[in-house]
Amino acid sequence: MNLKNNHMSEIQKRRIGFGIALIFFGAFFLLDNLGLIPWDLRHYIFQWEGILIIIGIVILVNDPRKNAGWVLIIIGTFFLLPDILYIPWFRISTFWPVLLIALGFIYIVRQRGHNVPPGATPDGSMDFIDDTNVFGGGDVIITSNNFKGGKITSVFGGGNYDLTSAKLSAEPTVIDFFAMFGGGNFIVPSDWNVKTDVTAIFGGFSDKRKTNIDPGTADPNKELYIKGFVLFGGGELKSY
Repeated sequence: MNLKNNHMSEIQKRRIGFGIALIFFGAFFLLDNLGLIPWDLRHYIFQWEGILIIIGIVILVNDPRKNAGWVLIIIGTFFLLPDILYIPWFRISTFWPVLLIALGFIYIVRQRGHNVPPGATPDGSMDFIDDTNVFGGGDVIITSNNFKGGKITSVFGGGNYDLTSAKLSAEPTVIDFFAMFGGGNFIVPSDWNVKTDVTAIFGGFSDKRKTNIDPGTADPNKELYIKGFVLFGGGELKSY
């Protein structure tokens, strides 16, 4: 019940954050139309670096705990500052590996930030899943009778995760999903309540479960939460 209440609270926060973002952009474009925004500021904001910073700010307004917002702000600032400070020797073609370094830090933080028991394998036989796909992927069938969630990382790769043979734990079940230039597909039983909280930038996460299923058949005790971050990638949620 607490997890459900927290989910509703998160939805309200996102709606407030979306409203604040609309107010900000509306005020900005109004001032720009009135000629009150300096040309230099407008130039920097509408560069790809400035757009990354704005997206990061919007993410943090919605949820200050999302590290994805800080990552986008740092990346955008790193590549925008040399243009603002007129550093002639800085070239994106030279420093693009910084993105790989940032990705490495993200992966390390994800590994340290989740208490997945040792031995949790991606074959579906354990109660937790810890699956990493880099330039590859595969199909995973979850068969646990006490599935407790886990984490999935896909970079230039992806996987298909079939949970139709699994049974959820009585504890809150959360899957933390991260995809960059990759993705993942999740297949769940039709009587599960599935909540998603996935931030997608230049990508998406789609709920493609059957819409003709009677909502009354859903078991309130079977709740799965899929949260995470998708950048230049995607994911799908399906049921049969």
